[in-house]
Amino acid sequence: MNTDLVIIGAGPAGIFTALELLEKGSKMKILLVEKGQSIEKRHCPKDKTGKCLSCKPYCHITTGFSGAGAFSDGKLSLSYEVGGDLPTLITPELAQETIHYTDQIYLRFGADTHVEGLENTEEVKAIRKRAISAGLKLVDCPIRHMGTEKAHDIYLGIEHYLAEKGVEMLFGYECRDLILEDGVCKGVHITDGRQDQQVYAKHTVIATGRRGADWLETICADHNIAHQPGTVDIGVRVEVRNEVMETVNRVLYESKLVGYPRPFKNKVRTFCQNPGGFVSQENYDNDLAVVNGHSYKELKSPNTNLAILCSHNFSVPFNQPIAYAQKVGELTNMLGAGQILVQRFGDILDGKRTWPKELSQSNVRPTLPDAVAGDITAAMPYRAMLNIINFIHAMDQVVPGFAAYETLLYSPELKFYSNRVKMDAEFNTNIPGLHCLGDSSGWTRGLMMASVMGVLMGRQLAKHN
Repeated sequence: MNTDLVIIGAGPAGIFTALELLEKGSKMKILLVEKGQSIEKRHCPKDKTGKCLSCKPYCHITTGFSGAGAFSDGKLSLSYEVGGDLPTLITPELAQETIHYTDQIYLRFGADTHVEGLENTEEVKAIRKRAISAGLKLVDCPIRHMGTEKAHDIYLGIEHYLAEKGVEMLFGYECRDLILEDGVCKGVHITDGRQDQQVYAKHTVIATGRRGADWLETICADHNIAHQPGTVDIGVRVEVRNEVMETVNRVLYESKLVGYPRPFKNKVRTFCQNPGGFVSQENYDNDLAVVNGHSYKELKSPNTNLAILCSHNFSVPFNQPIAYAQKVGELTNMLGAGQILVQRFGDILDGKRTWPKELSQSNVRPTLPDAVAGDITAAMPYRAMLNIINFIHAMDQVVPGFAAYETLLYSPELKFYSNRVKMDAEFNTNIPGLHCLGDSSGWTRGLMMASVMGVLMGRQLAKHN
């Protein structure tokens, strides 16, 4: 098979590469290869069974057209200060300009016109003052909340648009390897599990998202694609009653707080806050169960959940940050018999596990009902656990009641980012013809910045048309 451009991975980075090429009037022949299914065929059976079935060969929540975006809380961060380190590669000015451009595309496909976090300036100042007193930084970031169900509809519209405009999409195919000839990337080897195919292309874009970060790490090592050890985030998902978070939820919708708690002073941050949301489970390769959170536009719970993530940066001789995080997750899963673990914050401080009866009597009722009450500290590394505990105490000064005895902590919450691929500002790797985008590249984190990287890639490729 021959094409002008092959894109591996139909997440936001890959999708927006194709979209921008169409916007620029490119006549490139585009092939989009996705391991999962189209949005119409993606469905998690848990809404009927009440428990995770560990679907094979992949989890429909993390894999398929739009990646985890179709089933995420659907938040678009509208500030260049949020979403990874791409601005250091392309400049903050270009990043912010492209965020605005990309946001208009989301609006065109039906995103909510309302933006959270632009009003109530005096109340924002009060929250910031409490954050400063607690040694935390409040990051200003307007949020456009699509909602889990609306994000699904928006990406479905984009999928249909790409198909109508002639973008060929192969679902149920995964990339096995690159085709390299004389040090130049000429395409990819793909398979649907029954037969293999070779796709020859002038340009190859790898955009496999967090789901494919470990695969890309292997590809980089096998083919000497220049990269460096990246960051891996290890943490927990915290759940509290909406009453505790009501001011922050109303004023900011999402409180993006960053701190460097003693004694280790690692970066610890909040991420993916879901007012009235639901804690959820995602499954990765090797039956690794990871916790996440969703927030719908209409359906609401009495709780708010958010992630607290501790960033780990490793140096020589260690260069396997993803494997390290996976081991933490596997150990936690082992303690929960393959399920997500949940523990009350007060029990952690008291040095005891949480029992199901205690959980049933608490004010905070878990929105992930099949989570197993237990002891997350038996699996969480000491450094990460202490960082999280101290960060929660600091958060309590910003949001009184956050460090309550009955506050729930779910584990493991892991964010996999590939070892950062070394590229120039036009996303060229040291292998001619090969480009790497999105969360798997190690440069972005989240829907908006991955989409931005796709837009910029599309513009660069359009120049070759």
